[in-house]
Amino acid sequence: MDEQQRNAWCRANGVYPQQLIEWRQAATEALGSTASERSSPAQAKAQQRRIKQLERDLRRKDKALAETAALLVLSKKLEAVLPGDEDA
Repeated sequence: MDEQQRNAWCRANGVYPQQLIEWRQAATEALGSTASERSSPAQAKAQQRRIKQLERDLRRKDKALAETAALLVLSKKLEAVLPGDEDA
């Protein structure tokens, strides 16, 4: 494709010619990487397990935080209703 056709295609598709060059370079680099640089299926599976574990931990900690916040609110309400001995 010559430059004029490429520019016409870019205008029709809302893409800048520089983006085409960058995409081509990125694709070439990705395809040119060695097998050792790509993640193996075992590594991908290990990463997925790690992500799931982190998500479980996050949900657990979010629940604990919500419970703590609820207890704090309740304790403040209790103090407002039943003021304690501040003198003693």
